[in-house]
Amino acid sequence: MTTKLRAAIVGSTGYGGVELIRLLLAHPNVEITSVISSSSAGAPIADGYPHLNQILTDRLDAVDVELIRGKADVVFLATPHGVSTELSPKLLDAGLKVIDISGDFRLQSGDVYETWYKHKPADPEYLKRAVYGLCEVFGEEVRGKDFISNPGCYPTATLLGLAPLAASGWIDPKSIIADAKSGVSGAGRGLSLLVHYSEINENFLAYKVNKHQHTPEIEQALSRLAGEEVVMTFTTHLVPMTRGILSTIYVNLKSPRSEDDIRELYRQYYEGRKFVRLREKGKYPATKEVWGSNYCDIGLSLDSRTGRLTIVSVIDNVVKGAAGQAVQNLNLMMGWDEATGLAFTPVYP
Repeated sequence: MTTKLRAAIVGSTGYGGVELIRLLLAHPNVEITSVISSSSAGAPIADGYPHLNQILTDRLDAVDVELIRGKADVVFLATPHGVSTELSPKLLDAGLKVIDISGDFRLQSGDVYETWYKHKPADPEYLKRAVYGLCEVFGEEVRGKDFISNPGCYPTATLLGLAPLAASGWIDPKSIIADAKSGVSGAGRGLSLLVHYSEINENFLAYKVNKHQHTPEIEQALSRLAGEEVVMTFTTHLVPMTRGILSTIYVNLKSPRSEDDIRELYRQYYEGRKFVRLREKGKYPATKEVWGSNYCDIGLSLDSRTGRLTIVSVIDNVVKGAAGQAVQNLNLMMGWDEATGLAFTPVYP
């Protein structure tokens, strides 16, 4: 490209926003033209994130639609839930492309959103306009669109683990149990007792049991793939690590299948998708093996004794679960190779 796409990031001082900065600084087709924060406008971004010193020297802009329109072509919204509901329509009406990393436009039903998120739902007109950007599953729908709702971190790991089975019709839609664990960066940079060092260090806890707001998002996508209603049990846990999600999923199949049949189903479903890696038989992924990358690694095991299939799916919650998938969606939106700016190796150890 001779002219780079101009990008603005609203919510640049959160973990998702600063990870977008890291990724977009390395993107050959994108130039960051505005970093935005409602709480820290006017301050150099390196004040809050010294690792950006002499790398990104910009001062943080305020949230101003006219200012953003003059500086950017595409806007990433790495904002708390409830902000994008009001801001996205204004940005879209100003002629900007929008990729929303919050949960405000993921659910098609405003009533369901209000029940689970406890916020006022978005205008139905804009809910219909938002494309759910789970790239490996619905990526073709993203191409050429101007408004993408980026999936949540837990849904990304869990849905990628389940999508081939749901789309094939092999799965019993009422048998799904997902047991998911996340590092503390998933809670954001804000202060809370839950992520206080002395509370989480050497600790392991379940939270939002049967109440996690990502539950209806997963069910909505699975129901669409399966062509029938899917209701599942979804339990989330916090573990004392910085990054990573591991989702262990248990399902019953509608009819007997061999593990080799299931593995071939996954291989075919994800063929050509660069960021999903299926482990060899008898091997299972760990969060450390995708750290800092846009990969989702999946392992499978069919228990001949119980007839249940166990799926282990891992991602980096800040990359594939947020900023990396947002960049992947940008690539699809713009008609670029989806791996542009993302083809880097996981960090190890």
